[in-house]
Amino acid sequence: MAEPTTTPATAFPGRAVVTGAAGFIGSHLTAALLRNGTSVVGIDRRDPATAPAALTDAAADGSPLHHHVRTDLLTCALEPVMQGADVVFHLAGIPGVRPSWGRQFSEYVHTNILATQRVMEAAARTAVRRVVVASSSSVYGPAGGTPSAENALPQPVSPYAVTKLAEEQLCFAHAARADCPTSVVALRYFTVYGPGQRSDMFIHRTLRAALTGQPLRLYGDGQQRRDFTYVDDTVAATVAAATAPGGSGIVNVGGGSNASLRDVVDIAQSLTGREIRIHRVTVCPGDVPATLADPRHAQRLLGWKPSVDLRSGMFQQLHFLAAQEHRATVGHGEA
Repeated sequence: MAEPTTTPATAFPGRAVVTGAAGFIGSHLTAALLRNGTSVVGIDRRDPATAPAALTDAAADGSPLHHHVRTDLLTCALEPVMQGADVVFHLAGIPGVRPSWGRQFSEYVHTNILATQRVMEAAARTAVRRVVVASSSSVYGPAGGTPSAENALPQPVSPYAVTKLAEEQLCFAHAARADCPTSVVALRYFTVYGPGQRSDMFIHRTLRAALTGQPLRLYGDGQQRRDFTYVDDTVAATVAAATAPGGSGIVNVGGGSNASLRDVVDIAQSLTGREIRIHRVTVCPGDVPATLADPRHAQRLLGWKPSVDLRSGMFQQLHFLAAQEHRATVGHGEA
């Protein structure tokens, strides 16, 4: 089985700022930029060397092109770090549908909306040409099984999705000002997976259940369908958005095909040769039955198509998790 590789982008920026640089997608993006000669300033409240999604790549290996600023977007001085940047990749934010219903909602507002306001203000004042902002397919809401196109009416059904839609619109409001030199591309990511994926995400939990024998918590009957997008493909689209022609706009980052949660379980069992024990629980409010991207705009504007199929991507993520489990076991044995 061929190892997935990032689809070549048309051009890499000379200097970039990545917010959320220690996160799952942010760490992969930072590593890809550094490998291709981009000077990167990463901003995150976390240390990239110790964050859960940290990757042992150039981003954490002391590259002279990499400068990490451990700070909070809500309080730090942003203009000094944005000076001279060609693009700001604004990936910082609080993800997740289920926790957004509770007391944590204020953190979603602060991180996904208020921090974005500061990013856009600073980008405009420092004349950054483009901000690429990470949005979510969650803004579409229940799509009825048909592909979601960028011009579809958003119908967010969770507080998280509401904040991501507000984040998009806030960026576009800034970009529409006559005195703003910054254009915005909002990327609506469809379920991203791969090495370093958040531990609460379904593919991570499924593979870990296969490796450890622990039961897998499955919401509903498992027939929910998702347009899964491998992280290398997501990074390729994100980089391409930095130099995409035209002004501001929305772009789906999804391949236009989906799989059920039961399909994910079947693939994990096939890859490991182990049966996964299922613990069924009630579907959470805000979980939509299916997501499916209309990929045509991304193909036209970015020249982008995903190259990694679900089984190949899960194989790579399984390899990463198995290595983590091995290191944890060896470390515990040596303690």
